[in-house]
Amino acid sequence: MTDFSFRQVDVFSSRPLGGNPLAVVVGADALDDAQMAAFARWTNLSETTFLLEPRVPEADYRVRIFTPLQELPFAGHPTLGSCHAWLASGGTPKGDEIVQECAAGLVRIRRDADRLSFAAPPLRRAGPVEPAVVARVVEGLRLAPDAVVDANWVDNGPGWLAVLLRSREAVLALRPDFSVLAGMRVGVVAPWHAGADGADAHFEVRAFTAAGFEDPVTGSLNAGLAQWLTQSGIAPARYIASQGTALGRTGRVHVVRDGAGIWIGGAVTPCIAGSVTL
Repeated sequence: MTDFSFRQVDVFSSRPLGGNPLAVVVGADALDDAQMAAFARWTNLSETTFLLEPRVPEADYRVRIFTPLQELPFAGHPTLGSCHAWLASGGTPKGDEIVQECAAGLVRIRRDADRLSFAAPPLRRAGPVEPAVVARVVEGLRLAPDAVVDANWVDNGPGWLAVLLRSREAVLALRPDFSVLAGMRVGVVAPWHAGADGADAHFEVRAFTAAGFEDPVTGSLNAGLAQWLTQSGIAPARYIASQGTALGRTGRVHVVRDGAGIWIGGAVTPCIAGSVTL
């Protein structure tokens, strides 16, 4: 048995309990795969991460990302939450940007006054979604066929596809049939209309996972959506996405498209700090 530094943070929220929680074990090099997987099952959060010494000289640290069921090569809210935990544990970046090593490669992270932002990875699959797949999504979301304005693959690793609806109200009204969507990762997005919805955000997003639950705030989905929405002219180069509303959360994802790429950012709020015995 060994004690490890442990942190739990709330990602994409400037206050506790408003975003997506993440458990982080710091200095976890002595743990093996089975121990990491067992701890991730025990936390029962959507993801648990383990901070390790980097294997390549360009990286500041290495992270392994586990769900209760499997290891992931990359995920968005674990990237920001792990970076926050690394910095809070005394990590010092080698350059102006922080460089995270993960199974998907190197991820650049920017640090601003009130948030962290990661460079969106390239899409592995893009373009229109096949009609038969759209029909299944429409059935699974219990929508009328004409409710979907457009659909696009936005897969940067996890396998996300996305559908565009007309209003925030329509997104929040969804009550999906996960038995129909089984095995699919479906993101849903619609614009906010300032008169009805306010000016706090520009889009509403929901994420329905392949495991049959709704994810509160999803960095990887928003990274894929940003590439689709900004490249197609649906969204401006800077916008804020609201996510988690249907689950009682107030997640906010800040998207910036500039000459260096697309950046997906948000606040990270510490909630728990201590040690864990493994």
